[in-house]
Amino acid sequence: MKPVFVINGFLESGKTEFIQYTLAQPYFQVRGKTLLIVCEEGEVEYDKELLRRSKTVMEVIEEEEDFNPSRLLELEKKHKPERIIVEFNGMWNYKNAGFPFHWSLEQQVTTIDARTFPMYFANMRSLLAEMVKKSELVIFNRCDGIEDLSTFKRNIKMVNQEAQIVFEDSNGEVNEIMEEELPYDLKQDVIELDEEGFAIWYMDSLDHPKRYDGKTVRFMAQVLKPEKFPKGYFVPGRMAMTCCADDMAFLGFACEYAGTDSLTNKQWVMVTASITIQYFEDYKGEGPVLHAKEVISCKAPKNEVLSFV
Repeated sequence: MKPVFVINGFLESGKTEFIQYTLAQPYFQVRGKTLLIVCEEGEVEYDKELLRRSKTVMEVIEEEEDFNPSRLLELEKKHKPERIIVEFNGMWNYKNAGFPFHWSLEQQVTTIDARTFPMYFANMRSLLAEMVKKSELVIFNRCDGIEDLSTFKRNIKMVNQEAQIVFEDSNGEVNEIMEEELPYDLKQDVIELDEEGFAIWYMDSLDHPKRYDGKTVRFMAQVLKPEKFPKGYFVPGRMAMTCCADDMAFLGFACEYAGTDSLTNKQWVMVTASITIQYFEDYKGEGPVLHAKEVISCKAPKNEVLSFV
């Protein structure tokens, strides 16, 4: 298998800088040749001396229709590389990208200019979603003077919950979002979660589970009873629109409740539950598990689907 590293993002988002930084690192000074496939040329040009030192050959593909398995295979046969880096064009739809069958995607990274992110998120959300869906790492650069980074993080997490998100400004990496920035008080005996609060709590619980260990929350949710869940457990959660009407996700954590058998799928309930961070089989590891103190049937809310527009 031929290892492939894909770096994507819109024009001038920092892709070239990231790739050059990577090529210059000692850990990347490995045996064999690297094939760099560039699908758009921005203002920053590649350092020819760096390419020489890192044994990297560069090829440019200018048209989207030329980015296909046949053309890529031609380039592999021409250069016989040990690894391939692809600087993908942000205006091309990544879901249409095809690779030769023996190319193995080792890592996908998306770079984002924080200054232009709101514009792209508002106007090109589908393209952006395709970029980040399978990215292991999302880098927001040029974050100087931007205060609402927590919103950016939630926007990405709604599309890819597993992505590692890094914020950088001119001084380096920006510190994590602090507890005092949350829209609810973690010191309350019962943390009341409205629609916005539910979404933030869900995402923050994935990033900072220890914050919620031993806490009690109350929220409105729909009932989901997965077939393979252990007896006495269900998932109270909400449907959320992650990027468009066709891209929906159900957000929720496993909940232990003695009255689970009396619940029905899609039933609306008000849940009061304590949280423990523990191993759960369906998570394939540790995560937040709810322990219901009270589950009361209720009317559906006016907006049944959470929107992160």
